[in-house]
Amino acid sequence: MERTPNLLFIYTDEQRFDTLAAYGNNQISMPNLNRLAEQSCVFDRAYVTQPVCTPSRSSLLTGFYPHSNGCSANNLPLDESIPCLPEMLPAGKYATAHIGKWHLGDELFAQHGFEHWISVEDGYNRWFRPGRDQDALSDYCQWLKACGYTPDNGRAFGRTEAAALPEVVSKPAFLAEHSSRFIREHQDEPFCLYVNFLEPHMPFTGPRDEQYDPAEIPLPENFDSPPTKDNHLRPRLFHDSYRAGAKFCHSDDPQSVQSLIARYWGLCSQVDTHCGTILRTLEECGLWDDTIIVFTSDHGDMMGSHQLVAKCVMYEEAIRVPMLVKLPGQKQPRRINGPVSQVDMVPTLLELMGVEPPAHLQGRSKAEAMRDSATPENEDVIVEWNGPNTGFGADDPREVEIEENWLKLADRERIIDALTDPLRTVISGDGRWKLNLSPNVGEHELFDLQNDPHERCNIYGRSDTQAVTERLTESIRRWRRRTNDGEV
Repeated sequence: MERTPNLLFIYTDEQRFDTLAAYGNNQISMPNLNRLAEQSCVFDRAYVTQPVCTPSRSSLLTGFYPHSNGCSANNLPLDESIPCLPEMLPAGKYATAHIGKWHLGDELFAQHGFEHWISVEDGYNRWFRPGRDQDALSDYCQWLKACGYTPDNGRAFGRTEAAALPEVVSKPAFLAEHSSRFIREHQDEPFCLYVNFLEPHMPFTGPRDEQYDPAEIPLPENFDSPPTKDNHLRPRLFHDSYRAGAKFCHSDDPQSVQSLIARYWGLCSQVDTHCGTILRTLEECGLWDDTIIVFTSDHGDMMGSHQLVAKCVMYEEAIRVPMLVKLPGQKQPRRINGPVSQVDMVPTLLELMGVEPPAHLQGRSKAEAMRDSATPENEDVIVEWNGPNTGFGADDPREVEIEENWLKLADRERIIDALTDPLRTVISGDGRWKLNLSPNVGEHELFDLQNDPHERCNIYGRSDTQAVTERLTESIRRWRRRTNDGEV
């Protein structure tokens, strides 16, 4: 009798697509995830639904776009009436767990069909819904205190403070231990386990800071192509801040960027080590061939590309992520060509688990292409930006302190318009074209990803691309009608 497949869903925070050998990077030490890729379906062009944490996670868990499920910006809670994947499974059939960062509201409390819950983040209490204990502490914080560590403020450990601890008590090690324990305890029954690593998310520092020599780190190929007046104003504003040394590096200084990337790679390798612990546990329990294994991330990071850092922009480095899906019994890699959206993950996984996906989901299953090595029907992929998250001290752009240098680029009103611009991006089904539509400020962009993969030249408005622009614009209109995305 065929065993009901388990689901192990591992996802990281802010990991670029090009951090694995399967995507061309052989410099980072990633032995465990590289091995997984060698036995998985590798999605060549996986796109998030919105390049910032909460909205992207909401799509990964629900199969709905952020504007539809209500999580259109960071720290907006996922409504209890909108089911996550575990709530779509047959009642009582699976042991379910979420271990790690959640960022979909009420961070420390089990919800949305996850019976077992292990938390690691203590920075979200002020966004708890009424009735939740505002003084609650994460499981990780309580464990560190039990190990004899004391937070600087006497209450909870900040991210930078936790990142400075020895690796043996790091968040990745903590998550690997609890995930392995859950697998062992439930190895005789079907389980659905989601594990989320905060790393390689900022503060971009950790116990592996010295693992890579910055001098040996190559700069991104488009490092020498910062946003210009031909690009949207928002990345130009971001560039103006980051090159001045905002937060993590001077983004126009090669050595500063190389040092940042070296630390980022160290975090990726740290995650790989502890993913390896979880994957070995599966093997030790004899579950390797009985489990659907997913690895992906909630968005990417610019890491010096276009002299930018972090996310919140529509460049490839921010919206593309690694995505691996190992099917039960799979031994050989399989490439899934063409663009796909993470909104497709829920219906895909449900079908692979033998559950009929609800018809109202906005994502579309890719299970057939994964099982049969068929070439999937190439569909245009949509990425949305609903804001307002800026990364500059205030989530609401109207509350951001306008930097003096910004006023050299535009007046205050136009800056606010740019920061709140509800961009809609479409990547053509053949993967060649990318259109960014800008409703607020009209600074549209069109890139030929085949001939300009690093998005150096905005060719919007050229007569020879007018037909492409019109077709992609209509694609966005059709998508907006299908997903009820406001006025069309």
